[in-house]
This record gives sequence, structure tokens and C-alpha cells, in this order.
Amino acid sequence: MAAGGDHGSPDSYRSPLASRYASPEMCFVFSDRYKFRTWRQLWLWLAEAEQTLGLPITDEQIQEMKSNLDNIDFKMAAEEEKRLRHDVMAHVHTFGHCCPKAAGIIHLGATSCYVGDNTDLIILRNALDLLLPKLARVISRLADFAKERASLPTLGFTHFQPAQLTTVGKRCCLWIQDLCMDLQNLKRVRDDLRFRGVKGTTGTQASFLQLFEGDDHKVEQLDKMVTEKAGFKRAFIITGQTYTRKVDIEILSVLASLGASVHKICTDIRLLANLKEMEEPFEKQQIGSSAMPYKRNPMRSERCCSLARHLMTLVVDPLQTASVQWFERTLDDSANRRICLAEAFLTADTILNTLQNISEGLVVYPKVIERRIRQELPFMATENIIMAMVKAGGSRQDCHEKIRVLSQQAASVVKQEGGDNDLIERIQADAYFSPIHSQLDHLLDPSSFTGRASQQVQRFLEEEVYPLLKPYESVMKVSF
Repeated sequence: MAAGGDHGSPDSYRSPLASRYASPEMCFVFSDRYKFRTWRQLWLWLAEAEQTLGLPITDEQIQEMKSNLDNIDFKMAAEEEKRLRHDVMAHVHTFGHCCPKAAGIIHLGATSCYVGDNTDLIILRNALDLLLPKLARVISRLADFAKERASLPTLGFTHFQPAQLTTVGKRCCLWIQDLCMDLQNLKRVRDDLRFRGVKGTTGTQASFLQLFEGDDHKVEQLDKMVTEKAGFKRAFIITGQTYTRKVDIEILSVLASLGASVHKICTDIRLLANLKEMEEPFEKQQIGSSAMPYKRNPMRSERCCSLARHLMTLVVDPLQTASVQWFERTLDDSANRRICLAEAFLTADTILNTLQNISEGLVVYPKVIERRIRQELPFMATENIIMAMVKAGGSRQDCHEKIRVLSQQAASVVKQEGGDNDLIERIQADAYFSPIHSQLDHLLDPSSFTGRASQQVQRFLEEEVYPLLKPYESVMKVSF
């Protein structure tokens, strides 16, 4: 709570992540109220456990702390921090002011990182718990989209140049597969989270060993009891003053990877919007451009790409921080972590909320897709045409040369004259190909060029996607 402007005022800077983009629930998890209320909760848990293990703490003191968990005088805390230049001690004094009977046992045996780091871990856990169902919901919406369009042929692109056909649903499964990897990774780092616990100033638990007069078992029990009260299954056995900052690297690496996935998906959507094959939702009164009223800009996808780039860069902060944590701890991690951890989660929250909106309203234009296929399919069908001619008794080499000449003529019409691809008309007009003229419609059926795409979609959804989403059924109110 260092000096700053009035963050509710239009004359003071406010982070757009909080004021414009992220959800209220994610903003609350990283709010001062939630943070400092959790500090008080940790002090209460510590006092309860110390009392249980025999320290002279009264029920009256415990009850006084319980009754004042939410009674936070933020103005007093700010004044105390300005005077003491120490945020934790400022809140120890502020809590003690409204708990005069318990004031002497608040923070007993603890160091600042007892509340600071443990609160961060609780916040990280809860923030991951917010992201997981949001990502699952996006995957679910895209799975519905892929299933519905599993067999709709579309032109594939490699190097953003026309390639063999795929289907709209199969392409969507490329997006889903990346997001499923992100979901698994988010779940892994969430499940791997451990509590810092009750460790003391350099992680040796010396202060607590002194409090319990050398009783090693009681110190271990204290650590275990507070860990369980905080809802963690495990605590670190080894810490310095802080939990290892490698944890922050792990989490932000996963979030950065999610950012890469979303950037790829939304870039594809932006390119498809340019081709007029697919569009994100566009509301009835939405304005695409202040100067060009006809514009339908993919602004949601653009926002996702913009914020995903920011998310991908944030992992550099914990990498740098972990590398310069001298010995048991240095304080140059603190200011950096206040920014990068919150920003990473608020950014991830924003892009998932936006991607859900996109995925629930994607619009496909089959006629445009069909027209583009007609432009490119004649060239792709040439091998099938050659095989059909050989089966009808023709020479493979003669047919290849005929097709080569006609293809170049058709390509010239497309590139030099801006006309349509007329290769099939040229084949139909050439008597050499009369043995297969009746087969041309069949040979040019787009669905015969998509391979096993639709079967792959069905198998992928049933074997990999739906089982992964099953734990989130109750949140999404769907069944897999």
C-alpha cells in the first residue's frame, strides 16, 4: 500500500485489466480486501493451532480474532505502513487495534512470509480454480462447433497457400487439441501446488522450536495443522524464507503456453474472416470502423491476440526473479511479483472470457467456402483424373502431359486475367478425356478429398476431449 493516486478517480491511472477486461471474480481474488483478509485468516489459523498444541492462548483471544476478520481499517493500515515502512507489521498493528486482547499473540513466531507467501499460494490456487472451468467451457463450445461441422469440406492451407482439403470441424480440432494440453497443464500445476506452511525466517522453524521448548513433534504438527486448515494436502519440507520461486515459473509458463494457443486460434479466425469463410460474433449495433461503416472487424480475436502477447511475455519476470534469489531470500522479488502474478491471471481470465464469447457465436459461410474449393479443387483433382483415365485404357504419360498443358492455360486465366479456374471446362471440351466425362462430377466431389477427417473428429472428441471435460460437467451444466 505504497503511496499512489486515487485509483477510483478518472485523474489517476487504473490498469485496464481490472477496469476494462477481467471478470469481477478474478479481480476480487487479487484485491486488497481478499489479500489482507487472508492474512488475518492465516494469523487466526496459526493461533488456533498454537493453542491446540498447548501455548497459552485463550478462547477469548481466538474469538476476538474471528470476529474481526473482515473489520479491516484500510486507512489505518496505510498510515501505519507509511510510518513503519513495513506492510506486514502495519497490518499486525491494524489487526491488533481492533483485537486488543489478542494483539500480543498475533503473528506469534511467524515471519512476514508466513502471511505473504502462504496468501500468495492460496490466491494462486483459487485463481487456477477460476481458470480451469473457464477453459473447459471454451473447449466444450469448440467441441460442439467441431462436431456439427465435422464433415464440412474446406480448403486447407500450408504456408497460407492452398493445400489439400480438410474439414471445418477437423481444423477446429487442431485448436481444441492445444487447449486440451493447456487444460491438463493447468490442472497439473494446480494439483502440484504446495503450501509454504509454518517455517520461520530462514525456513528452519527455529522460532517455533523455541516456542514449543524444543518439541520437534509439536512443530511438525503445527505445520501440518495450518496446512490442512488452508486446504492444502502438502507443504514444502524445504524452504528458505520464501517458497521456491520456481513455483511462479511453473505457473506462468503454463499461462504463457495458454496465451500461445489462444493467439494461434484467434489469428486463424482473423485470417478466415479476411477470406469471408468464418466470422466471430458481430452484434446488430456494433460499429466496425468510425470511418468505414461497412467494416466487420474481428475485434474480439484481435483483443485476444493483443493480450495473449502480453501474457506470453510475463513468464520472463519469474524466470529472472528465481535466478537472483540470493541464498535464503532477497526482497527484490516483491514488487515484481505484485505485478506479474496478478497481471498473468487477469490477462488469462480476459482472453478465456473473450474466447468463450467468440466460440459461442462463430459464424460459418459454406457458400464462400464452396466457391474457394471450386477455385482450387480442379488442380487437386488432376491426379484422380489421371488415374481414372488410366483405368479407362489411357496412357499415364500422355494424360499427364495433356493435364499439364490445360492446367497452365487455366492458371493463366486465373492469374493473368482474373478469371475463374476453368480447367474442368477445358477437360470437358477435350475429346481425349471423353472416356471419363461422365465421372467428372464424382471425381470432383469435395468430400472425397477430406480423407478420414470426419472420423478423426468423432474419435478425438469421444476418446480425448469428453473424458477430459467430465470433471467440469457440474460447472458447465452439461453431460459428456
